[in-house]
Amino acid sequence: MDTLAEPAIGVGMPIADAASAIPDAASAIPGLVWVFRLHSDGSAEPLPINVPIEFSHDGRLWLHFNLTDARARSWLAGVDVPLPARELLLSKDNYQQLHISDHCVYGVFSDLVRAIDTATEETGFLRFAMTERFLISGRHQALCAVDATRRVLESGHRVDTVAALLEKIVDEVADTMDRMADKIGTAIDNIEERILAGETRSEMRAALGRSRRTCVRLHRQLAGLRVLFHRLEQKSVEHLSPALRLQAGKLAQRLDGLDHDIVELRERSRLLEDEIHFKMEEESNRHLHTLSIVTTMLLPPTLVTGIFGMNTKGLPLTDTETGFLWAAAIMVGVAGAAYLAMRRSGFFK
Repeated sequence: MDTLAEPAIGVGMPIADAASAIPDAASAIPGLVWVFRLHSDGSAEPLPINVPIEFSHDGRLWLHFNLTDARARSWLAGVDVPLPARELLLSKDNYQQLHISDHCVYGVFSDLVRAIDTATEETGFLRFAMTERFLISGRHQALCAVDATRRVLESGHRVDTVAALLEKIVDEVADTMDRMADKIGTAIDNIEERILAGETRSEMRAALGRSRRTCVRLHRQLAGLRVLFHRLEQKSVEHLSPALRLQAGKLAQRLDGLDHDIVELRERSRLLEDEIHFKMEEESNRHLHTLSIVTTMLLPPTLVTGIFGMNTKGLPLTDTETGFLWAAAIMVGVAGAAYLAMRRSGFFK
């Protein structure tokens, strides 16, 4: 289950500033994907990752790590944050969670894995620890939301606090899923138009099945995030510094609306899938009905040919020059009689 807990602080001490919290400031930090300095006016300055970072400088930092790098994991093991936060950064937990303490907010959020140029349907996880002075995040796979946040910061987007930066990441998670939901909705609309036009194909049903499966996955992710922020909204956070307070209600409302849309898409895909199934069954029944008619009409002629094919004495028409023509006429006649009988009985309706 997704959790929102307030664990006791372990060996980690309250964070006063970034310089005292982050080790080895005199050399380049290993495993960094990018780093930003957030200035007091809200602007974000990207910093080079291959040179030492000046932690005593004014402003807050966002350090994003590749957690598959063993050197990065070793460096993060020395960060002075609460012990549970440090353990969570280095863990492989694959469920969403959010924890708060007096000086740190940390947890795990799900996101969609990013391919070279687009989002995939695969789920990845972003791990983070946030204090008033910095946000440390990490992932094992390239993720869509953090990459989108990096791009908007580079384009001039301003964030006043580190909490606002984390809120922006969650917003980008929702935006990524919203774009995928729009794509699914467009595909479902096209299939619905084809169904209304009388077209039913097995690949349409398969496409609806894929859309439904994607909606189920997105719903699971959103449901987990919604639970976290609804719990945070109901929880007292007066002891938290204003710089660490997340706008839980606003985020939960956004996620609720998006989840509602995705559930509707899931239901639409299910209903259309059922409609295609029924139409394909009707078509199969029509084919079977036609086959039954043909089979029934051919049964009497088959009986006639079977009789005349018997190798016994006393068969009629064996000594008649026009015997074959008479036998053919009998077969046509009995087939016509079968047709009239079925028609009168309503078999063709």
